[in-house]
Amino acid sequence: MTQTTKERIIEVGADMVHRYGFNNTGLKDILQAAGIPKGSFYFYFTNKETFGLEMIDYYRQGFRSQAEPILTDASLSPLNKLRTIFDQYRSSLENHGFARGCPIGNLASEMSDLSEPFRQKLDEVMTGLTAMYQGLLDEAIAAHELPQSIDTYSTAVFMVESWHGAIIRMKVAKNAEPLTICYDMIFNKILR
Repeated sequence: MTQTTKERIIEVGADMVHRYGFNNTGLKDILQAAGIPKGSFYFYFTNKETFGLEMIDYYRQGFRSQAEPILTDASLSPLNKLRTIFDQYRSSLENHGFARGCPIGNLASEMSDLSEPFRQKLDEVMTGLTAMYQGLLDEAIAAHELPQSIDTYSTAVFMVESWHGAIIRMKVAKNAEPLTICYDMIFNKILR
């Protein structure tokens, strides 16, 4: 057994859970898709919940990997970094045909009332995302892109929550309109 096997289980499982949901994705299906024998799963994970918690870390790391080049791009102003991150989100959602939504948001809707460890881990991820946005908003104030009167914490919370709401509506509408409206409200009304 190697670390590569564990990574393969998480990678394949994360993709399947993103498509079908946590409870609708069976361990047998994950292992079959990954081409890994059942015994390997229990070598790495105590149970499906343990797997799910590590899968959340996988999603979080994937987001960080996508955001990092934007966050460190000195040619972008703080507000342009935020716009670029949201543009990247929207592009990813479009590439999936407006069907999958956000894996963290999906799990929050599905699992928060069913598992306290899931709820806590998901809260950590959303709190981290809020902190990242707040940091960029603080930088935008320092760069005179935004007025000092902006409450950066509340604005960052609103950005996370309204975007996830727009994603839910997008999944129902199967088009970009909810994302476009949310983006416009954030960047052309609130942060103008």
